[in-house]
Amino acid sequence: MSDNGADDQIAAIRAFNRFYTRKLGVLDQHLGKSPFSLSEARVLYELAHRDDVSAKEIGNELGLDPGYLSRIVQSFDEKGLITRKPLPADRRQHQLSLTAKGRQAFAKLNLGSQTEVAAMLAQLPAGEAARLTQAMATIEDVLEQRPSRRAAVVLRSHRVGDMGWVISKQAAAYAADYGWDISYEALVAEICAQFIKSYDAAREHCWIAEVGGEPVGSIFLVKATDEIAKLRLLQVEKKARGLGVGRALVQQCIEGARQRGYRRMTLWTQSILVAARGIYKAAGFELVAAKPHHSFGQDLIGETWERDL
Repeated sequence: MSDNGADDQIAAIRAFNRFYTRKLGVLDQHLGKSPFSLSEARVLYELAHRDDVSAKEIGNELGLDPGYLSRIVQSFDEKGLITRKPLPADRRQHQLSLTAKGRQAFAKLNLGSQTEVAAMLAQLPAGEAARLTQAMATIEDVLEQRPSRRAAVVLRSHRVGDMGWVISKQAAAYAADYGWDISYEALVAEICAQFIKSYDAAREHCWIAEVGGEPVGSIFLVKATDEIAKLRLLQVEKKARGLGVGRALVQQCIEGARQRGYRRMTLWTQSILVAARGIYKAAGFELVAAKPHHSFGQDLIGETWERDL
């Protein structure tokens, strides 16, 4: 490659970086009207998505100076956002966890960020949002240079046409994998129809997982009571299994329930759905009840799983 070609590429990347940081408004180091700096917001995000993580682990993950990170942790502690306890293996290091106040602060910050991004995406022509997120995934994939590169998973909100896709894919998958009959398709259709008819954006949501711009999975958050949210219709296409799609969908559903003010979460599944049960258990759900039943043309054991939020 000629020097001019390399110079042009460097100039293009630097120009994009200036454009991107200006577009997202991070040059002022504050997020909207939030009291947190960009670095503080990143630390809050890590604490909200990881249990009992050490300050050192967060520093390594985010590339933060230890002294600067220490000041952030001290500030969070003084504000009652976190708890700290010494690590058994090295009492100079501390495990950090968000308090209820800390989770409330993150939920407010996260919701504000989601609203701002949603407003930006709403201004784009039809189809351009998917093109934008796929381009971002490509940039991340190229720059990370992972030894075994995996396709990026993008979670988006439901839109017109998605319910038909969910019904078709759910019915076909469970018929092929477990021999369930058409009565399961009827149940999924009823759930989706009710979701559309009574949809309350403040309390409910559906997320569609995409890889390469193609739908590969779904999950629903619906209202059970004012205090309890229900997780429904988790499904991942066979071609996308092993990419972390199911875990990403469940974590998004849990976080969505927290942001909408629920205190507890429940779900109903079957004992034969081993992979899904593993995801639920890893996400903090506990089996609270099991009952045999005959449904979808099969003898099954229905299970209720729950967790606090």
